[in-house]
Amino acid sequence: MVDRLADQAARMGVCLTQGMTQQFAQYQELLLDWNTRMNLTAITDPVGIQDKHFLDSLSCIRALEGEAGKRLIDIGTGAGFPGIPLKIALPGIEVTLLDSLKKRVGFLNAVIEDLGLAGISAVHGRAEECARQEAYREQYDYAFARAVARLNVLSEYCLPYVKVGGLFVSQKGSDYELELEEARRGLQLLGGQVEKVIPVEIPDTDYTRVLIVIRKLQPTPVKYPRHFSKMEKAPL
Repeated sequence: MVDRLADQAARMGVCLTQGMTQQFAQYQELLLDWNTRMNLTAITDPVGIQDKHFLDSLSCIRALEGEAGKRLIDIGTGAGFPGIPLKIALPGIEVTLLDSLKKRVGFLNAVIEDLGLAGISAVHGRAEECARQEAYREQYDYAFARAVARLNVLSEYCLPYVKVGGLFVSQKGSDYELELEEARRGLQLLGGQVEKVIPVEIPDTDYTRVLIVIRKLQPTPVKYPRHFSKMEKAPL
């Protein structure tokens, strides 16, 4: 497992040390163990976990502009993707994992402890509520969301966390164009602007993604984010 992961990551331009690949092996073991007791992932074969969780998360490195002293928040992190793989591969970045389910936060804390990760924390809370707290609002260089919500909704959840000058990065499938067009007005209201779209391929698979990279140009107005029901019913 570790040799294949390291080889594929290298082909994506990501260098994993032996210690990092061992951490990924531990992470996979914990994921499969906890998944027998709670719903963390529908993907349970080792190759699928590597390709669709680990390597997919590591592809996000292509959107980053450095790691030392940078702060990253993974919103709706679930089982820790992409936040934990990014922390393993980039030890110098500070990571916050945000999830609304307390049981999942328990899993994330177990992974952090077992892997001996420092500079990373798991927070239990709703994205639209934490975004209004001083400790989180506009405090991050990077915000990531792997959620299945449409981009116009995700942007309202995520951009309030990003510092002016920072980036919100959304992982999407190859059919992203319509979502991007729908989100343009909302991004302007929230202080963001699409900077680029980065195509991503996972080696030896037909699994393709894009990274939509959005630059925060202005502070987000205090009325955002709205209550989740308003976001869902009337996206910006």
